[in-house]
Amino acid sequence: MKPTESLSYPSVIMTQQQLSKILDERFEENEKKALSERTFMYDGVLYPTMVCCPEILKRIHTFRAREDDIILVSYPKAGSNWVQQILMQLEVASGKYEEDEQKQRLQKLLQLSRVCFLEFGQPEKFEGMEKLPSRRIIKTHLSPQKLPKSIFEQKAKILVLLRNPKDTAISFFHFSKGMKLLSDQETWDEYFEAFITGKVVYGSYFDYIIEWNKYLDDSNIFFITYEEIKENPASSLKKIAKFFDLSVTEEKIESIVKETRFESMKDNAGTFGKVGQVLFRKGIVGDWTSVFSESQNEKMDKKFEETVAKTKLGMKLKYEVYCKN
Repeated sequence: MKPTESLSYPSVIMTQQQLSKILDERFEENEKKALSERTFMYDGVLYPTMVCCPEILKRIHTFRAREDDIILVSYPKAGSNWVQQILMQLEVASGKYEEDEQKQRLQKLLQLSRVCFLEFGQPEKFEGMEKLPSRRIIKTHLSPQKLPKSIFEQKAKILVLLRNPKDTAISFFHFSKGMKLLSDQETWDEYFEAFITGKVVYGSYFDYIIEWNKYLDDSNIFFITYEEIKENPASSLKKIAKFFDLSVTEEKIESIVKETRFESMKDNAGTFGKVGQVLFRKGIVGDWTSVFSESQNEKMDKKFEETVAKTKLGMKLKYEVYCKN
């Protein structure tokens, strides 16, 4: 497969089995490629050829957002697969569907979950997305300046999910190794240096925070952290539901909390094929403490302090709580 090729979808609607088969095929093809062919540079940022291509990034501004779209934004490995499941469950439970309809709606959302990853696939998928019923749940790792302008013009509501940089870096390293975005010989120490300098897929974590910090006071954007949801799941789900105008009962909130626990999702990782083994690893807060060296802690602390510590969004990350021994 050439560097400009990527995951293509035979149809907008597909079964989980069909999707898993496609992902497995791409995963195997990716393993056979030279390391230099597993990513490509576009507009100064690295992207994985397994799921992205330059053509879709060139045409991403042709995507037409709707006012009632549910947009989930995050830097990679901040917990977006988990929160996507939460959003799907909340939308289905919001009182618009009978019991049988709820099951059908959730199944359809599960089928669409990869198609609605904004920058994945080929640009022709945008035509198919036009035909999807509302409310569409759309996920992306793009920074705000790279998003389609229609999202802001239509005032679609955006949930921005954040995670502390140390756990993000560890999770991203294991993901990149598992997805063969790194050489088999590349070590954590080498990856850490790449992460600190922004030379990783999707670019600098710190630049990402800086860009989204500019939107902190936008009433159509809600910011929440991975750590907040882990520590107070029911309260967090209520906040998310309220932001998206989803009416969900207390009883249903508690049910969704149980159904979307990391352990439950990891048990179902097989439905994603081989990729599922990489997507769901530990899902804990503080994993970095067993990996970071003293020198790496000092470098990360300094980088955070110099870049985002004094921003409102940087403060929301509670670095002193989650990133200090």
